[in-house]
Amino acid sequence: MPDEPQPGPDDDFQEMLRKLLSGEGQIDPSQLAGAAGLPNDPAAVAELMSQLQRAAQTGTDGIDFTVTADRAATIAREGAQPLDPATAQASAQAFQVAALWLDEVTTVAELTATPSVYTREQWAKATAPVWSQIAEPVASSIATALTEAIDQRAPEELKAMLGDVSKAMRGVAGALFAIQLGQVVGQLAKEVVSGGDVGVPLLDEQVAALVPQNVAEFADGLDVPVDEVRIYLAVRELAHARLFRSARWLRLHIISSITEYAKGVHIPFDRVEESLSGIDPTDQEQLRDALASGALIPPRTPEQDAALARLETMLALVEGWVDTVTAAATARLPRAGAIAEMVRRRRAAGGPAESAFATLVGLELRPRRLREAAAMWQRVTDALGADQRDALWAAFDLVPGSDDIDAPESLVARLRDPSQSAEDDAFDRALEDLLNDATDDRPHEDESGGIDEDPGAGGPSDGPATGPSGGPAAGPAGGPQQ
Repeated sequence: MPDEPQPGPDDDFQEMLRKLLSGEGQIDPSQLAGAAGLPNDPAAVAELMSQLQRAAQTGTDGIDFTVTADRAATIAREGAQPLDPATAQASAQAFQVAALWLDEVTTVAELTATPSVYTREQWAKATAPVWSQIAEPVASSIATALTEAIDQRAPEELKAMLGDVSKAMRGVAGALFAIQLGQVVGQLAKEVVSGGDVGVPLLDEQVAALVPQNVAEFADGLDVPVDEVRIYLAVRELAHARLFRSARWLRLHIISSITEYAKGVHIPFDRVEESLSGIDPTDQEQLRDALASGALIPPRTPEQDAALARLETMLALVEGWVDTVTAAATARLPRAGAIAEMVRRRRAAGGPAESAFATLVGLELRPRRLREAAAMWQRVTDALGADQRDALWAAFDLVPGSDDIDAPESLVARLRDPSQSAEDDAFDRALEDLLNDATDDRPHEDESGGIDEDPGAGGPSDGPATGPSGGPAAGPAGGPQQ
């Protein structure tokens, strides 16, 4: 008698899905807790199972990110200390000093709202909506690819048993992704020192905030008094918040650029098939890797590489301006240089949570050309003054681009002699018109003054305008309206 076939990983995987989606509850909850990166804590596992079964039963086309903020807050509370009133007062005073010093070195207007002091949990809750907005396109792509893969792999009898397996699996996959994102945001809350610490405008444009517990831990790694570190970081945070409040288009431009990049992440079926084919659902590490290691994220396309380069240029311009202004404002601090160097190294390297976000979404948010951009802003400041430097943020079309970072002297020369720039623009337009006329089949006037019509001819189509950093010149918003 031949041996009976032994169940393989695919059979185990299908059985796990059947039990989860049919609500039998016989699946080992620790498997999915491991997949979501959660500790095998009974309360956390029970909450996870409730969320996933609810997602499976009420799966929709969208991703429910409410679990992201909840999970982020839970992680942020781990090891958190209550906000000490004395520390909160010292932070408020640091912001007052920072505002006075910034007024001396920049024309960017001060905030109208009082700066805040956040606990880690408050930072996590305040920033979770923007993180969810950034990650949503990738979450949807992964959920869609997973559901298609499961639908194609599942036997017909399993499909009949589960009913709308695609809809249910989309809900489960989306919920797992949202929980993983909450893990990342919660860990970030333990690392960041301020609202704008990661360079992306995560808070409302009127909000500046310090996270005192993390500021103190950052100061512990330096041979610098914590009061001096607090003032320096308050100056950086206020400069960052002031810039985004003054340049109203900037926040929308950056967030739109990130989400547009994320929308270009499409998970091919064969990549999902390859990732799922070797999964043993009893192995928590394999499940976690498949869902959160970035294995499903395909390599970037040339178009994405170009989009990422433009985004990195803009982030570097923002951070470089903040560095330049902060250096001028904190010249009174004896150890400002040491603090600045530590901040730059920290931003360049990124923390564990930032790396986890890059793995999860396939996007690093690091300004790789930060030092070059800061040097460019300093050259503009030395040559033309703070007024003309800050005026470059008035509109998207005025902001320097990658070529300007490479050649700051040319930028200074152009700003000193706007007429030369206007002549160059006029020459470029004339040359473009000449080239268009050479290939244009539009109607031409004959010798008698009549129109020589060519019914099949058509004029040239206008291509998209480009902004200074290579992206579309989308006007003040720099991206689609939201």
